[in-house]
Amino acid sequence: MTLREIQELLDAEILCGWEFLDKKIESVFASDLMSDVLAFANEKTLLLTGLVNAHTIRTAEMLDISAIVFVRGKKPDEETLELAKENKMVIMSTKHIMYVSSGILYTNNLKGASLPKK
Repeated sequence: MTLREIQELLDAEILCGWEFLDKKIESVFASDLMSDVLAFANEKTLLLTGLVNAHTIRTAEMLDISAIVFVRGKKPDEETLELAKENKMVIMSTKHIMYVSSGILYTNNLKGASLPKK
């Protein structure tokens, strides 16, 4: 699924990265705990979170995650958006809560990120 399709499904506002909306996403990881994101997400994962600060962008940068959707209508400050732009990330904001956002994407065949094999 492309980020453009995700944006339409979530009725999300694009805050930066319009030029990358045709990028494909293979899975979704929803969390406000960046330690969990570090443990379970990968580069073709869309991150759903309500944590709107530079730490979120830095975590995504470490994993080569190129797209973040902030839930509950949250929007990062300009400094955080600038950091996302420097990293060529797509940043969106949806009014849906995390549970609803996850459900919308799941019912449209976007799978959740897989847990690592033990």
